[in-house]
Amino acid sequence: MRKLITIVCALAVASVSMATYAQDKESRESYQEKYNRMVTKSGASGLGIETLLDKWLADYPDDSDALLGKFLYWYSKSQTSKVVPKEQKKFLGQEPVLSLADSLGKTSYYFEELFFDDEVFGNALKAADKMIRVYPDRIDLRFYKIAALTGYEKEKPELAPAELRSLIDFNASQRPTWQHPEFVVDEDFFNAAIQEYCVTFFRYATPAAYEAFRSIAQRMLDYYPDNTMFLNDMGSYYFVYKKDDKTALKYYNKVLKLNKEDNTAIRSCILLARNSKNVKLEKKYLEMMAKYGEAETDRQSAQVRLEFLNKK
Repeated sequence: MRKLITIVCALAVASVSMATYAQDKESRESYQEKYNRMVTKSGASGLGIETLLDKWLADYPDDSDALLGKFLYWYSKSQTSKVVPKEQKKFLGQEPVLSLADSLGKTSYYFEELFFDDEVFGNALKAADKMIRVYPDRIDLRFYKIAALTGYEKEKPELAPAELRSLIDFNASQRPTWQHPEFVVDEDFFNAAIQEYCVTFFRYATPAAYEAFRSIAQRMLDYYPDNTMFLNDMGSYYFVYKKDDKTALKYYNKVLKLNKEDNTAIRSCILLARNSKNVKLEKKYLEMMAKYGEAETDRQSAQVRLEFLNKK
């Protein structure tokens, strides 16, 4: 009987302790509210953010928002912004924040550029890998990591396109049921998201970025050979970067064979023909734009240009 009373008393004490712990433990909503307030006030790596995230993860180790917050903390903390002079008029597709000419008339262009602490950025990658490991079906978390690598590598992308190619392979071979906190992830969403990275690398306009652009577009075409979006990308790679009009035209014509009303391909062919001073070729695609142009202004301008060429 005495043993039973001892056990009951122990259970009672344990119940009180658990109740006290439950009262002390903040809710997820409370942590989220505090975090949002602090980030709004001082940024993702501001004063007190790390302490809050550590407490949040101690109470809820697998909370997706806390894991994302930890990644954003390290990524933000790894960055330093500086205004630096460069000779080119554009840097990573951006306009300069300032341009100054010296006494000899030479102009320097100043750009705001992010620089990274390698060790701290490494912590960001570890945090990214952890949140992806815990939530492998959250495609947005994978894109956070790729976006961070894109920013880190800047004009010489290597790891970011490699991650994208791996993601494309995984998506095509495993057909996962992707999750996203805001969007339904279907084939169109996936293609559009990959295309955003292609656009980014194309805008960077460096040799390494153009090759990253090509490699991603080609990997998509390996699985989806009739995808006109990435066929157009390959045309742009050969037209803009390689200056290979013949190969570019081959890709654009393949697009138009699949969809004769594709305005991207038609417009690119007009520019290509005009660039090579091939009037006959330009007329061919102007006729298509005059007929299939999505905007009235495109159709009208194509018709005006066509009539001008026909009078020559």
